[in-house]
Amino acid sequence: MTVITPWNPGAGPLLLEGMKQQTRVRAGVAVAAVLGADALIHLYWSTGATWPAQGAREVSLAVLDFEVPFTPRVLLPLVALLCAGALVMLASVDRLGGLGRRIPGRVLRLGTSAIAAATLLRGLLGVVWALGYGTQTWTPFYWLNLLLYTPLCLMLFAATRAAAGAGAAKAAASPRPS
Repeated sequence: MTVITPWNPGAGPLLLEGMKQQTRVRAGVAVAAVLGADALIHLYWSTGATWPAQGAREVSLAVLDFEVPFTPRVLLPLVALLCAGALVMLASVDRLGGLGRRIPGRVLRLGTSAIAAATLLRGLLGVVWALGYGTQTWTPFYWLNLLLYTPLCLMLFAATRAAAGAGAAKAAASPRPS
């Protein structure tokens, strides 16, 4: 660790850059963890289980505010998409080792941009719904959206943007196919 002293004043920028990189990596790993957890929840629901609700209809209404069949045919593609997003985030902050370095930089940039756009869009829609437009304020969806989904999506957007800086820094530092 570099210590900033009157005899070593130039260490400050190096220390600050290291802290920024560490924050970017932590942000990317956090986004990957949330996407992975979401994938596991959807995988669980694809088995026919409906916890914490009493049935598939209640899960659908609580999560989406409309009825969608919670079947493997609907849920498994979403699980695959969430897992792919988690892997892209881990690769973009160089946490997949050699495997992650084989992914072209433009694929990682496109993937992180897609995650950022999706979470921002969902977050902004959540704000609209939180204001009472397009949903009933007495439903479980309204309260889950207000207290969980919208804040989480906006935090994921911010963390994805922060992690995208790590991808740019790593791309400059390590060889990766473009």
